[in-house]
Amino acid sequence: MSAKLSNMITGIQIRGARAMTGMSIDELAAASGLAPDIIEALEDGDGVGEPRAFLAAKHALEAAGVIFISSGGQDEGGPGVRLRARSESDDGIRPEFLNASNDG
Repeated sequence: MSAKLSNMITGIQIRGARAMTGMSIDELAAASGLAPDIIEALEDGDGVGEPRAFLAAKHALEAAGVIFISSGGQDEGGPGVRLRARSESDDGIRPEFLNASNDG
């Protein structure tokens, strides 16, 4: 893997981003066009030398609303992930309107 790509995204970031979006390994595999075992290898750190696989997973997760943060970015911390801010039209359900049928 190139140094530039390895600084751009890590297996831990992929695992964290997948967890934040609620995607299963199979769902990320389908969205990225990769086999589930490739996703597992990327997350476990075994994907060294697979820049196209990292990019495919990264693009699929970005399409799901993930923002990848490089090392030393926002607060000089390590690499991370966060979710893109919701648009005003996607406010979800207000707490006062939650009930047993829509509180999933």
